[in-house]
Amino acid sequence: MTATTAWRADPYSDALRTGRGPLFLRRDDGWLLPLEVERWCEAPDRADRSVLDRCHGTVLDVGCGPGRLVAALAAEGRRALGVDVSPEAVARAVRLGATALCRSVFDSLPGEGRWDTALLIDGNIGIGGDPAALLRRMRHVVSRSGRVIAECVPVDVDERCEVRMDDGRGGRGTPFPWARVGIPALTAHAAATGWTVSERWELWGRHFVTLVCRSSSVPR
Repeated sequence: MTATTAWRADPYSDALRTGRGPLFLRRDDGWLLPLEVERWCEAPDRADRSVLDRCHGTVLDVGCGPGRLVAALAAEGRRALGVDVSPEAVARAVRLGATALCRSVFDSLPGEGRWDTALLIDGNIGIGGDPAALLRRMRHVVSRSGRVIAECVPVDVDERCEVRMDDGRGGRGTPFPWARVGIPALTAHAAATGWTVSERWELWGRHFVTLVCRSSSVPR
């Protein structure tokens, strides 16, 4: 099963439908990463606001989930679009007043090459299990003067693994690729794919970086 299909499957859809966990990413060795479903389904917190305050121009929220960020931007009259592979996530985002599409970031996207800001929040730098490939894709999505705001894990890690959704009650999805990176690893992946870290900050235990396109021979 593809990663796209895995995110559409229960128990992820069930958690978004109710707005509650528990929900985990589970590796085959038993390691569990708790997913913050309740936070995703609430209004933006102060850490989220620090991201929204740094959004310039038009905004694409990659892996928008239930839509708290893209809905907040829409409420401010900003041009913003969320994309997510989960129909349940997209439906919830639309109910909040957001504009959202059920689509993978690796598919053709509206306004490709013209977005001013792209968001990779809530661990979404891990989409596809290859941060470098995702960052290369982002160079085609944003404008040449655009930026990517990404959230990193708070430890120094550079991990690619196969995971599955787990509801902690025996319900499990099928495996799909994922990645986890801290700021040092993300900085290295960014440099290799034509990005430069222009800012980094931490708030409420969450860590963020802003990436801007570097003028170089690295292909878009």
